[in-house]
Amino acid sequence: MSRVLVIGCGGVASVAIKKCCKNSDVFAELCIASRTKEKCDALKAELEGKTATRISTARVDADRVEELVALIESYRPDLVMNIALPYQDLSIMEACLRCRVSYMDTANYEPENTDDPEWRAAYEERRRRLGFSALFDYSWQWAYHDRFREAGITALLGSGFDPGVTSVFTAYALKHHFDHIEEIDILDCNGGDHGYPFATNFNPEINLREVSSPGSYWENGRWIETEPMAIKRVYDFEGVGRKDMYLLHHEEIESLAKNIPGVRRIRFFMTFGQSYLTHMKCLENVGLLSTKPIVFEGREIVPIQFLKALLPDPASLGPRTKGKTNIGCIFKGRKDGKDRAYYLYNICDHEECYREVGSQAIAYTTGVPAMIGAKLLLTGKWGGAGVFNAEEFDPDPFMDELNRQGLPWKESFDPVLVD
Repeated sequence: MSRVLVIGCGGVASVAIKKCCKNSDVFAELCIASRTKEKCDALKAELEGKTATRISTARVDADRVEELVALIESYRPDLVMNIALPYQDLSIMEACLRCRVSYMDTANYEPENTDDPEWRAAYEERRRRLGFSALFDYSWQWAYHDRFREAGITALLGSGFDPGVTSVFTAYALKHHFDHIEEIDILDCNGGDHGYPFATNFNPEINLREVSSPGSYWENGRWIETEPMAIKRVYDFEGVGRKDMYLLHHEEIESLAKNIPGVRRIRFFMTFGQSYLTHMKCLENVGLLSTKPIVFEGREIVPIQFLKALLPDPASLGPRTKGKTNIGCIFKGRKDGKDRAYYLYNICDHEECYREVGSQAIAYTTGVPAMIGAKLLLTGKWGGAGVFNAEEFDPDPFMDELNRQGLPWKESFDPVLVD
């Protein structure tokens, strides 16, 4: 019976909280905290009378370490679930360290201000040394490992779907089906239709920064960078059909390259329709994807944050979205001296997700694994002192929970490969 502090109350957090409340034997008490306490109060009111989990709410600015420390010290949780923005990962980790409370999140750190001198200096040094120019990377959070180890607490990084489930899929494949994995292709297909000319399925600011940045993949021990959306493949996804998919940089490439011995190549592909790409390119061309502040009518604004205010809230897409997602990993390697290919994936239906928790499948496929990661930490099935990625733990209990919690997995031993 545990007490958990959840920071964040957006679409993904809402799913994770609702699934925690369906597992009240583990999540006895939850405090939902956000900069906008009214959203937390509304979610609490929606859940009251439907769960045995005791729910409270609080206001906190997750950018401010002292506010976080005060909240953690007053609530005394067993675990802090960070389901806020990736910009806030470091401040929440710092607060957890000061309070000696374990931590978890769903996405790795990236700066809100890419002109911050400290971050920019580290970014430029890494780009010269590694040829790696992504705006987000694990180095900032991995740097906390010794401090978390000395404090005797756990930090679990990236317990969403990708990263998260894809990381666990890799650990499971290596444990049960390979002696050595040589290649990993991560395929993320959203076949849903929300009816809008243009919208993003998760935070627009994070989504558009990710998609408009250079792509990269890991091959033969080094990063290879590509122009944004320069590498395209077509794949026939079960439950969805043939879709165009494009190579992107994604954070689990970095952690898998570090944690999977001898892997030769790792790539990440995501599907996009032509309408989405046309809209995004137009917005980029007129400067609306920029993170650099501009002055408009005497007031400083950030263009991409202004665009976010114009676009539909991803949390509002649930009742409109139809279709399915198909996300998984294709592995190539060797087992008992023979070549082997193996495909491990999940198909998730947007309308079924909405019926269960009032969400579209993108938030569902991230929120459910967040709850699972927290559950495994709280029950002691995962743990240790330090900072860890999901693939560093035993995959079996996580895989069992996926089947129990609404994200059943499928597998193929004769998959169509990506060239």
